[in-house]
Amino acid sequence: MADQEIVIYITSANINEAHKIAEALLAERKVACVNVIPGVKSYFWWQGKRESTPEVFLMAKSRLSLFPEVVELVKKNHSYEIPEIIALPIIAGSQDYLNWIREETK
Repeated sequence: MADQEIVIYITSANINEAHKIAEALLAERKVACVNVIPGVKSYFWWQGKRESTPEVFLMAKSRLSLFPEVVELVKKNHSYEIPEIIALPIIAGSQDYLNWIREETK
């Protein structure tokens, strides 16, 4: 289903960048909601080395058909060379909430 509801995970370098990304996504109505969760510690491999850094986690709700535009907007407003932008399907949810996601996104 090309228009199924999704949750999008995004990490950012700091709270200001997270707010900038959230505002851009909402302004363009590419997402219905963004939760901004500070205080995340990420551990990962980067350029052959193990790294760790504090990050801010964003969880956005949208539709799969809008995901390419979400990726474009996030990259435009992100400081990372390769930002985390991952979409997961919503396999079940309150029908009222799922309808709201559809209504609030173009």
